[in-house]
Amino acid sequence: MKNLYYDVKKCLGCKSCEIACAVAHSVSNELLKAIKEEILSLPRKKIISSKNKNYPVSCRHCKDPKCVDACMAAALVYDKEKSMVLHDESRCVGCWMCVMVCPYGAIRPNIKTKIPIRCDKCKDKDEPSCVKACPTGAIIWQEETALLLGDKG
Repeated sequence: MKNLYYDVKKCLGCKSCEIACAVAHSVSNELLKAIKEEILSLPRKKIISSKNKNYPVSCRHCKDPKCVDACMAAALVYDKEKSMVLHDESRCVGCWMCVMVCPYGAIRPNIKTKIPIRCDKCKDKDEPSCVKACPTGAIIWQEETALLLGDKG
């Protein structure tokens, strides 16, 4: 199964990934239309800058996810076959426990919808939008085993 990885040495902090993510999760899926939507789509990824380095932060789809354990509504489940945490928004009660327990700060509250937002690896696409949008190749989409063997794409 493919996963997202980051080469922080290549990240410019341009936030192209954030914009692409927000647009990909908007109603229209088009930038110029998305910025005019009544409820703006928020990015599931955030770029944090610290000490002249930029760090993309998004859900890591942990194999032992604290967010799943903390979810009292069972809206979050870990799918071993897909190697990812799935979110059933219809079950979510907006308690923010997942936001509080995520050790990476990768789950963000959406105050307007009362539903937390987190990376879903653009589950309906062949490749996440952030990967396509990154001008330096700092965001890598590849098999976990390829990374362990040192293959960079």
